[in-house]
Amino acid sequence: MMTGAKRKRNAVWRKIQAVRFEDVKVWCMRRLPILKWVPVYNWKENLVPDTVSGMMLAIQQVTQGLAFAVLSSVHPVFGLYGSFFPVIIYAIFGMGRHVATGTFALTSLISANAVERLLPSVSTNFTTNNNSEVLGLSEFEMQRIGVAAAVSFLGGIIQVAMFMLQLGSATFLLTEPVISAMTTGAATHVVTSQVKYLLGMKMPYISGPLGFFHIYAYIFENIRSVQLEALLLSLLSIVVLVLVKELNEKFQRNIKIVLPIDLVLIIATSIACYYADMEYVYGLEVVGHIPEGLPSPKPPPMNVLPEVVTEAFGVALVGYVASLSLAQGSAKKFKYTVDDNQEFLAHGLSNVIPSFFFCIPSAAAMGRTALLYSTGAKTQVACLISCVLILVVIYAIGPMLYWLPMCVLASIIVVGLKGMLMQFRDLKKYWNMDRIDWIIWVSTYVFTICFAANVGLLYGVVSTIVTVIFRFPRAKTLNLKNVKEVEYKYKTEDNCESLKQVKIVSVNNPLVFLNARKFHADLIKIIQKDSTSSQACEDVNKCEQNTLLCSFSNGSCHGELQSCHTERCVLILDCSGLDFFDYTGISVLLQIYMDCKSRHIDVLLAHCKASLIKAMQHGGNLESEKPVFFESLSSAIDAIQIHRVRLTAGCAVPAH
Repeated sequence: MMTGAKRKRNAVWRKIQAVRFEDVKVWCMRRLPILKWVPVYNWKENLVPDTVSGMMLAIQQVTQGLAFAVLSSVHPVFGLYGSFFPVIIYAIFGMGRHVATGTFALTSLISANAVERLLPSVSTNFTTNNNSEVLGLSEFEMQRIGVAAAVSFLGGIIQVAMFMLQLGSATFLLTEPVISAMTTGAATHVVTSQVKYLLGMKMPYISGPLGFFHIYAYIFENIRSVQLEALLLSLLSIVVLVLVKELNEKFQRNIKIVLPIDLVLIIATSIACYYADMEYVYGLEVVGHIPEGLPSPKPPPMNVLPEVVTEAFGVALVGYVASLSLAQGSAKKFKYTVDDNQEFLAHGLSNVIPSFFFCIPSAAAMGRTALLYSTGAKTQVACLISCVLILVVIYAIGPMLYWLPMCVLASIIVVGLKGMLMQFRDLKKYWNMDRIDWIIWVSTYVFTICFAANVGLLYGVVSTIVTVIFRFPRAKTLNLKNVKEVEYKYKTEDNCESLKQVKIVSVNNPLVFLNARKFHADLIKIIQKDSTSSQACEDVNKCEQNTLLCSFSNGSCHGELQSCHTERCVLILDCSGLDFFDYTGISVLLQIYMDCKSRHIDVLLAHCKASLIKAMQHGGNLESEKPVFFESLSSAIDAIQIHRVRLTAGCAVPAH
């Protein structure tokens, strides 16, 4: 008789034999997006813009790599490695075409907590050139990068585990106000951590609850120890960086290549520091020795992992949230899709594999993504080209950065966070659209400032869920309607004919972050189904419905939308059941409006409350040449009748 173990082995073997080549191919294409876009890459049209973008990106990667490594409390050279290895991994597994992963301020700040907690710094001066077996750095520096690499390794493992658990679908809990508040608060923390370099002060590492306030208390208590030379150089660097970057943005349409002011500033200040001997004459802190070449792979110290669990979870969540928001923004801007779960895998591997090469935790950064937008990058080829140039820096140019002042690096970090800090302007938008979201933004920011980015993120998600739970039971429900309930009669056949391309969709629930994505997907699915149909109008009951949408038609034609070059269709959203909404819900309504407009479909909203009208007007630029909001379905249909001449002209079929 066959034993149980043998039966299990046979069952596994049968499953392996049942796997076909096509199944393996589909799996590889799904999990390795590079196999999709590389074969169809347009070398003639895309190579030049990708090359230009890659060159500009390399400059930013180098400057941010050095700066964020210091922010992570490790030697600056490890930032160069962190700008090289993760980029290659993400290009293979990631789906964001304009997502430039690498060193990231928020994850660096989190990993610095672990480094300083386990290996407190005696001195932050990197000029000491101790010859050791690895990279010519001191044993102390290698222990510190070991802790940072352990945070990166464990954070990546957590992200890969979330991928395997299919937790990418849970990202709808991460609403835009929460992400905005968390990243703004974390950026404020980063700026605070750089104040000591900007002022040239020697101060101990301060962290923990309310550490933000303790840092400024220490600075004011020791204000007389400010180094005047470092302060003046910092102010000059910040003014130059802000001024030139503003001019680059203003004239970017007229010039093809922007001035790489970060690189120019690094070269200029390094030369000035060398010839003026500022390190010894003025006591100015400089970067110091930068080792040449790439390190040999070495696993991070596994004995440290139990002690960095908190920081690893922070890196995994904060890094993923910030990166995913950039990937989704890129996909929305350039009309492609991003798999939330695949991004977990891509960023997880971008942390796990590089940790064997002494890399600090990585994620996508807003500044690098904005650079790829402005320079016209098309694909991840731009990021791969930047890796080639970074390799040149690692092997040839790195040692020349010895004399780079630390206060200049701090200035580059602070100015680079301008985009995140400017999110304060979103407060006005949230106040006008949904004051509950405004309160969540402010409170999430305060929690992030008082504690940490991961604590602020957790608070934001929990408070958003609790808010929705309390708001949903208070919402009024709407009974399903029938076309007969629309008190409007067609008196002539001509009127009916002019309204045959009208579809009415009733929104039966509140529209918030919990259901906004499904609402958008289902409505677009109905529109796409109807627009590709060439058949005559079908019974409305055959339309795809869900718990959120109830479609019903009017007239002798059952409301099917037919999108053609000679027809103008109309979609009426009955918002009588839309009792409350949040920022995400309004954003989805505006996105639907723009999507339908691009399909030559007019969108009208009936039974709109004053709060809904105000929120949508503040949220986007709606068409001004004709009304969009109506008090009732009848008034909306009346408006269609008034404009039937224009609509008929757009949808008329030439008579034979």
